[in-house]
Amino acid sequence: MTDRSQQLDEEALAYHFKAPAGKLQITATKPMATQRDLSLAYSPGVAAPVRAIAADPETAFDFTARGNMVAVITNGTAILGLGNLGALASKPVMEGKAVLFKRFADVNAIDIELDTEDPEEIINAVKLMGPSFGGINLEDIKAPDCFIIEQRLREIMDIPVFHDDQHGTAIICLAGLINALHLTGRKIEDCRIVLNGAGAAGIACVELVKSLGADPSKCIACDTKGVIYQGREAGMNQWKSAHAVKTDARNLADAMKGADIFLGVSAKGALTDEMVRSMAKNPIIFAMANPDPEITPEEAAAIRPDVIMATGRSDYPNQVNNVLGFPFIFRGALDVNARTINEEMKIAAAEALAMLAREDVPDEVAAAYGAHPVYGPDYIIPAPFDPRLIHVIPTAVAKAAMETGVARRPIIDMEAYAHSLTARLDPTANMLQALTTRARNMQKSVVFAEGQDERVVRAALAYTRGGLGQAIVVGRVEEVERMLKEAGQPDALSELTVVNAETSPHLKEYVAALYEKLQRRGFLERDCYRRVARDRHIFAACMLAEGHADAMVTGVSRKSAVVLTDLGRVFDTRQGRKVVGVSAVLARGRTVLVADTMVHEMPNGSELADIAEQSARVARRLGLEPRVALLSYSTFGYPISERSSNLRDAVRILEERGVDFEFDGEMAADVALDPVAMAAYPFCRLSGPANVLVMPARHSASISTKMLQQLEGTTVVGPILTGLERPVQVCSMSATVSEILNMAVIAATGVG
Repeated sequence: MTDRSQQLDEEALAYHFKAPAGKLQITATKPMATQRDLSLAYSPGVAAPVRAIAADPETAFDFTARGNMVAVITNGTAILGLGNLGALASKPVMEGKAVLFKRFADVNAIDIELDTEDPEEIINAVKLMGPSFGGINLEDIKAPDCFIIEQRLREIMDIPVFHDDQHGTAIICLAGLINALHLTGRKIEDCRIVLNGAGAAGIACVELVKSLGADPSKCIACDTKGVIYQGREAGMNQWKSAHAVKTDARNLADAMKGADIFLGVSAKGALTDEMVRSMAKNPIIFAMANPDPEITPEEAAAIRPDVIMATGRSDYPNQVNNVLGFPFIFRGALDVNARTINEEMKIAAAEALAMLAREDVPDEVAAAYGAHPVYGPDYIIPAPFDPRLIHVIPTAVAKAAMETGVARRPIIDMEAYAHSLTARLDPTANMLQALTTRARNMQKSVVFAEGQDERVVRAALAYTRGGLGQAIVVGRVEEVERMLKEAGQPDALSELTVVNAETSPHLKEYVAALYEKLQRRGFLERDCYRRVARDRHIFAACMLAEGHADAMVTGVSRKSAVVLTDLGRVFDTRQGRKVVGVSAVLARGRTVLVADTMVHEMPNGSELADIAEQSARVARRLGLEPRVALLSYSTFGYPISERSSNLRDAVRILEERGVDFEFDGEMAADVALDPVAMAAYPFCRLSGPANVLVMPARHSASISTKMLQQLEGTTVVGPILTGLERPVQVCSMSATVSEILNMAVIAATGVG
């Protein structure tokens, strides 16, 4: 095991071990605060829905959670490429799958691990659990058992049964294939297609491409024994036999000659250079083996510059990622109470994904890429954090279910349904993931100022190991090395760049630059020397100021006010701006920015207007279109409050400046955030709930965000420092390793 793999294992174990253990919990969706609540939730009130369901079983979807509940079921015989490790060992994977359902499509899911390898026992167990769920997601069950189990359950159950290892991969593969064919001007019925890997996913891929119109006689499937041809006996079963073709080809190399498309769900290195050379013009290669593809994009492009590639990896373009499919497919199926997920629904999902990749990319995706991706060979499959997935894919799936007669509750107003999906999951909850992807693409160097703190060193190591860029730690080599050893990473020092004033060849340069800046502010040259030579924060800031790093993170060892004073001695503010702290609050799929949480104690009207403008800029860099509310105790003059005069002044100043974002105030927080409360003020300029809240004073901003941070289900990122001439972020003194890493990513991407 490599050091990096060991580090990942250690972090993953700590992540899962952290209390509460696991990744799931049960949360009540109805009030449970009073005795009356309890009497309605349980006895005696619960008798009413029981009688209603007994009289009409369909009402279970109205009165219970069944209509939004999926069972993620396995027996652990084919765990994530780890093999047959048993039902209990599979539980972390199944919990993770359940979390993805909730995270991406707001589908409640629970994992169920069945301790048996007998397909009949699994079939019977799942059948008996049917009344509890609106859908069944089978996972990590070995072939051919998975085929038997899914087929039988689809026959005997009246809810969707979906084996994601098969169909999820196939659907995303088909989406990319549709676009690859479009870009190369081909029709699928004319293409010679070679599949390598005739397991569950591979057979599902070839079945789906045939459903789309591929000529079965031109589809050659291969397994470890070679081509699956008519008359072959070795290693055959009924599922492989269904795809046997009449051909003289006997191995993969034979099959690849003149092939238009290669679909790989097999093993690293299965596709050789010579095989790629033998393919037709503009070859399409989907090398989907994990963790290492059958051939890498670099290798394939070196041989055939005209190739279009997709893999299963996130560090290459065009990732075939199941998370693009299963959460949204179930979302659509559940919302129309579908009896099954049929071929038409799968193809509808694939076609919707393909069309989505051809549309103009929204800011969230562009921010994640660090550039604006355009439909083409390197962008044929949408990114998993594309905010449009939640309303595009379920809508397509629901329509297909209705058109094919498997929907028991058709949707009348599809436009309203699409709007409800968008509201269900606010896409800005993808903020951190999108920023991390952007940082990985930008590869910026970040100087971590406080190398005397173990948290900082570990965050710096995570930054470089995450492939985000170069991590520069200000500290003594022996101290950093000791901390790494204590953290169980004795050989990790080479992955970091460790610098300090004593060994830096640039010390005189930094002192001269700082002295030139401060000499008319009462500082002598020796004062500047002492600060640069003895203060890690000043030294790191000078590194950034002189271009020896791209961004900076500091703050875990000093109060933020002291850090801001030090930064102010090295950096100027950007022209026409003020330094502002903006905190991002993420709760229940919603993101709201709060300002100013760091700098201005009691801002006047002009300063509040500046804060509003700075916060709006941060919002846009995070992919939000700002709707700014200036908050107060009063709402539009009632009750009368002298303290609101600054806010009214700020609104007037923003009007005079002609800013290009929505704003209004003064208003109470409930009016700003609740559309029902806002509706009482039809003259309000905001088109919807505010996503940027400008507080009347620093204390109210700080109190509110710190209070929210302690509440379950809420994440607070920041404050994000904005307004300085160079990208610097200041952590809190209590910041965790993850929080320091997040601030490094924010600094690297220049959000501030």
